[in-house]
Amino acid sequence: MTFRPLPARASAALIREAKPLKALFGEAQRLARLQQLVESQLQPAAREHCHVATWREQCLLLIVTDGHWATRLRYQQKRLQRQLQAFEEFATLTKILFKVQPPTTQRTPQSAVRQLSSSAAESLHETAEGIRDPRLKAALERLAGHGKVRQEPS
Repeated sequence: MTFRPLPARASAALIREAKPLKALFGEAQRLARLQQLVESQLQPAAREHCHVATWREQCLLLIVTDGHWATRLRYQQKRLQRQLQAFEEFATLTKILFKVQPPTTQRTPQSAVRQLSSSAAESLHETAEGIRDPRLKAALERLAGHGKVRQEPS
């Protein structure tokens, strides 16, 4: 008995024909449209911190990246609600809820590239010359090698 995989089908065909995928794709498109509408009414700085989670039973749930933005948006809640009700999709909107959920990926701070000046490199090299311990001497010389090379006049 051998396993014979089903013939491959185009992804567009799968989305149109498979009911679970079709429903999921439709919901994703609906949420993307709602996100566009919400972003159109937010301040530019707040747009990246606020995302539509759900819209059901006349209640809009927005996910906010931190408490600072949640507080700012709560102060603007009435205005935002009135503006969103002007859109057909949010005509029955009665409540906006904000939930704080920090991003799941941690941003790694970019370390600044530090340059060692030529005078500091020279000083390290001179210090290494006076050291007897070979490991310490080698470490200081490696450090001195990271310094800017001073051009000797010809």
